[in-house]
Amino acid sequence: MDVHIVLMDSASAAALAQILPLLLLTLMVELRRLELHRRGKSIRLTRVLLGLFFLVFGFIECALVLSIDGALVPFQWGDLLASLAIFGLLAILFWLSLQESPSRSKRSRDDTL
Repeated sequence: MDVHIVLMDSASAAALAQILPLLLLTLMVELRRLELHRRGKSIRLTRVLLGLFFLVFGFIECALVLSIDGALVPFQWGDLLASLAIFGLLAILFWLSLQESPSRSKRSRDDTL
């Protein structure tokens, strides 16, 4: 049985695979600037929602990278490795986005003294 699944044409998938990470980077810069993940009554809910967003974004980005050759299934092994690398980098970006900046932690310690 030969399975062939196409999400979109290869040119569109390649363009989206390049554009979406830039939009994600812009979003993360704004989130860090506004510190939305450290404000409000439900910080845990905000972080969970941000994590879910990263997870969904990661799956979409992986599907787009796998579709660059024109078909989601069957995929090229190089496309699979690239999409897994992108997913790993997104996980690191998510972890870094939740970390406190060094200048903020130093300011907090100075305020308590």
